[in-house]
Amino acid sequence: MPENATEVTAAGIARLAGVGRAAVSNWRRRHADFPKPVGGTETSPSFALPQVEQWLRDQGKLAEVPLRERVWQQVSGHPEGAVTALIHTGCALLVVRDRPTAWLELAAVPDERMAGALPQAIENVLTARFGPDSGSPHHSGELPDPAARVVHTPDAACLLPSVPLLRAAAELAAGSGARQTFEFLFGRQLDANPRQYTLTPPGLAELMAALAEPGKGTDRGTGRQLARTVLDPAAGTGSLLRAVSRPTALYAQEADPDLAALTALRLALHRDGPGADDTALAVRTGDTLRADAFPQLAADAVLCHPPFNERNWGHDELAYDPRWEYGFPARTESELAWVQHALARLKDGGTAVLLMPPAAASRRSGRRIRADLLRRGALRAVIALPAGAAPPYGIPLHLWILRRPGGDVRPAPELLLVDMAEPAEPASGAGAGPGSPAGGGRDRIDWPAVHRAVLDAWQHHTGNSAATAPPAPSTGSAPSAGSAPSTGSAPSADSAGSTGVSRAVPVIELLDDDVDLAPARHLPRPAAGGGAAGLIGVRERLAETLRLTARLTPPPADLSDPAHWPLTTVGELARAGALHLRAGGSGGGGGTVLTEHDVLAGTAPSGTPAQAAAPAEGADDAVLLEPGDVVVPVLGGGSVTRVVDEATAGAVLGRNLQVLRPDPAAIDPWFLAGFLRGTANNRQASSYASTATRLDARRLQLPRLPLAEQRRYGEQFRTLAEFEDALRAAGRLGGLLVQGMYDGLTDGTVAPK
Repeated sequence: MPENATEVTAAGIARLAGVGRAAVSNWRRRHADFPKPVGGTETSPSFALPQVEQWLRDQGKLAEVPLRERVWQQVSGHPEGAVTALIHTGCALLVVRDRPTAWLELAAVPDERMAGALPQAIENVLTARFGPDSGSPHHSGELPDPAARVVHTPDAACLLPSVPLLRAAAELAAGSGARQTFEFLFGRQLDANPRQYTLTPPGLAELMAALAEPGKGTDRGTGRQLARTVLDPAAGTGSLLRAVSRPTALYAQEADPDLAALTALRLALHRDGPGADDTALAVRTGDTLRADAFPQLAADAVLCHPPFNERNWGHDELAYDPRWEYGFPARTESELAWVQHALARLKDGGTAVLLMPPAAASRRSGRRIRADLLRRGALRAVIALPAGAAPPYGIPLHLWILRRPGGDVRPAPELLLVDMAEPAEPASGAGAGPGSPAGGGRDRIDWPAVHRAVLDAWQHHTGNSAATAPPAPSTGSAPSAGSAPSTGSAPSADSAGSTGVSRAVPVIELLDDDVDLAPARHLPRPAAGGGAAGLIGVRERLAETLRLTARLTPPPADLSDPAHWPLTTVGELARAGALHLRAGGSGGGGGTVLTEHDVLAGTAPSGTPAQAAAPAEGADDAVLLEPGDVVVPVLGGGSVTRVVDEATAGAVLGRNLQVLRPDPAAIDPWFLAGFLRGTANNRQASSYASTATRLDARRLQLPRLPLAEQRRYGEQFRTLAEFEDALRAAGRLGGLLVQGMYDGLTDGTVAPK
């Protein structure tokens, strides 16, 4: 075995073989020839990947390791760590993409000669993208040179252990593309280390980029050319700059040198080759507030997801910094320091869009800066997003839109406030509810609807003229007592049922003692059930659902002695070809994703492709659901199944789910789903992981019955499922009616009887 062979953990072995970790532990106990640990710890040992692959093949548990999985295992088990492996891989993929002929010549020689020749080829492509390497690698304890190139050319000795990985990555890129290959590997790294990185989900990044550049061509109001030079001073993983369309120059700064290098490679691979794309790309490392790498920059737009609630942001040493035009931020107001940095790096009339914690709109320590931002016309809009838009997922974050005053840009007399409310009521049908796309929450935000609502409100606000009559208030909103009339409010209702309330509030109304800019303080929330008039429809739907529930209530059971059927298992049926068993992934391949929450709550598919986790997942790897599929959650230990109908077909199977696809000539799907829900069946097929109960679907049991008898049972199980759906719908409608009555009685739109 080579000295630097890639190592893999028990979890990695389970992923290779498509089994649970408990199965790997059983193999270690039962098979004396199972590979011995070569590293790790006693509680988390690691094994040599080549030995594991060979053992799995010898046992018939693995025909061949998928190329994507093999490349990822080489990255995660690299002797210098996954980050170094990804940097080497990104450099090599740039050579593969930009200079394919040179790569083919390099790949034709032995590993040692290839490692010796690679540095010059890598240096050529890095210089073409980022300029010459004028600095040296950053070491711990040293201050980084803000002018230095963030991606340094590795030498031959550093590259030699990576050569097998680079060959495999190039092979993968030949089929899926260099950009997609790096996105897949980078996404796996982010997914494996979620606490190390602050992520900006793709839907949010696209919205922020669209707000900075709301259309194509020129601005309707000013005729100014739209944003093309874009800065992200807290670049993180590069998601915001990656969402910008057709830029002429991208500037990024990131404090973590390793992450800055990965982001630079990601952005370089995201753009076309140097011959086809004239986008300038400058990525620097360093603390933006303390050591700004672009002090002379005047950008068209700034996009920023700054770190929240930082106390050590440079308050003591930056007291006289010229960036604080609107006031010196308090130690607890780091976000307002980032706001002013963004404004300082804009050209006159340039737009900045920042993701902000909601407290920044109302903390008393920041009221003077907020007041000056309003008086001088720098702050143009505050948008409250649905909870779950970005970490921390439990609170509704805000977007601040700012314009740098100056030139022909006049201060705006009003501030646009937008509150993306939760849907007033679930959509019709048993599948609608809190877990539906309009229901909000992490992985369940209907981003297209949010985009439409927010962009419509923003474009309406920026395009208003004095002669424009104000439209009617947003659907579902009612003026609160004592509130000023809406001026320039824009309805932001969408066809999916998600509503947002917007209002252009005169700046003079906001300049009180608190300068509280939280949209919820100034905008009425849509009443549950669509207001007093909508409660009549909710009540009628509830009555109809209750009548349906009464009709579907199962009759008294006919008691009989326990049956003693011959049994088989899902694993045996899978080996016999009577059904196929597949595990869900990250939602790659596009389209709506059926999530674990959807299955547990009995709601429609609500997930979106997890591009931040595994952006390069292709359609070939995604599991697309078909009618008659039976979906089973892996975690939780509950007896829940779902038979896929025509409405759900075509969705992508999400994480922590398995799908059983029966041969309809051998197994009735409703019979299969019904017997899988048996409590005793689930108990004997479940095992206890460290934090949850895990279901091994292969151990679930079924009786051996003729197909005609299966269908008799299946019809009974189908009726029970309909009864269960009706009960869920009744519960949701009942809760909506109760809350709507509370809202109507408390705001005076419903009179007590």
